[in-house]
Amino acid sequence: MAQSRRSCFCSVPHCSSGARKQPYLSYHGFPTDPDQRKQWIQAIRREEGPDFCIKRGSTYVCSRHFTLEDFVSGSTTRLKSGAVPSLFAWNNFTAPATRESAFERDQKQEFVLSQKASQAEDATADHDYAAHPPTGALDEALDYIKELENRLQKEDLSATLFSRYCASDDQIRFYTKFPSERVFWIFWESIEPSASRLVYWTRAQELGEEACAEASPDRSMPLIDEFLMYSFRVAVGMKEQLIADMFQVSIDTVCRVTITWANYLFIMLSSINLWISREKVKASMPQRFLKFSPNVRVILDCTEIVLEAPSFLTVQSETFSAYKNHSTLKGLIGVAPCGLVTFISALYTGCISDKDITKISGILPLLEPADEVMADEGFLIQDLLHKVGAKLTTPPFRHPGQFSKKETEETQTIARLQIIAERAIARVKRYHIWDSPVPLTLIGSVNQIWHNCCVLANYQGPF
Repeated sequence: MAQSRRSCFCSVPHCSSGARKQPYLSYHGFPTDPDQRKQWIQAIRREEGPDFCIKRGSTYVCSRHFTLEDFVSGSTTRLKSGAVPSLFAWNNFTAPATRESAFERDQKQEFVLSQKASQAEDATADHDYAAHPPTGALDEALDYIKELENRLQKEDLSATLFSRYCASDDQIRFYTKFPSERVFWIFWESIEPSASRLVYWTRAQELGEEACAEASPDRSMPLIDEFLMYSFRVAVGMKEQLIADMFQVSIDTVCRVTITWANYLFIMLSSINLWISREKVKASMPQRFLKFSPNVRVILDCTEIVLEAPSFLTVQSETFSAYKNHSTLKGLIGVAPCGLVTFISALYTGCISDKDITKISGILPLLEPADEVMADEGFLIQDLLHKVGAKLTTPPFRHPGQFSKKETEETQTIARLQIIAERAIARVKRYHIWDSPVPLTLIGSVNQIWHNCCVLANYQGPF
């Protein structure tokens, strides 16, 4: 029976669900039938004893661990009779494929072994030591050995560093910047199938175009730990030496994994069409903006990323930013009024102007006639927008007299819209890799990392 009291907690290892934080889940007490209760205990990988005692009214399993087929038709809280939890962190919340039970496989294997023993005895009795096993017996033995090898090679998620460092929503937010476990697992399930075929970038450089046909390499760590390593470097901003010590690998491995995942995520995330139609922009626009700025399609703003100073003077002069008084890279971000990042430019040298970056970034061909683009006073792009039939809207900074009530409301609305772009950029800058100057060793991947951070900022939900 499902429970909804606020004191309910899930008893499955590595699950931190509770009715207080996840009231949308249902919580189910262990069945009273001894056989079915035993199935539940075995499924969640726990044993009754001093550390785990099933008590009526206080020991539950949350609905995250049941498939839709486990629930009564038309209900999301009532379980079918005989339902057993099957979705867990150690199987990536994926229902196991239907196959023979362990008992059936053992019985089959015992039969095969007994057949082999009988044949061996017959061969010994006849003194025919050159006798060959019957057709198919060797294939079955090899299949069984291969199955055992696969079991050993397949890492249990409960033994990964990810399960250690990301066991709650707070840890997920800190280490990966995803807002919750649920959002992270939705993202992970979408990329895991293709990520399992990743070829490290050093190997890809050697193979060239043949890398596409390369089989998935043997990995020294679980795939999800590789993503955690990338997150430690980008989201947390850890240095390579610290990550290498935590994972007990070399610094070269940390660099190789970081660059590989930066490029892989860039390929995956750049396939998403961020630019949304005028109708969707207006439909998602907050009501307060519809009155004064109903035609705003995008809010533009630039930001700079501090770069480690190059040794060549020519490169220094090109990347030097008078605004930051340092070598920087500059990027343009477009944000819809609802707060969604809808345009991301490449990074350019810090000396480029806002007008030039707007001209070459690729934003102009996306605009349609009658679109309004909002930007601050530094964007002198009226002539560029006029060519595509769009209009520039900026906050008024000078006025011959006192603002009327309508002008005051309009000014405040424009200012609020401009703040939305600043808050979106602030989300991107929360990836702590940008806290310190980007090292020149990452100069070949900084564009990819920048794009990934901008796209993943959209996963953090509305402001």
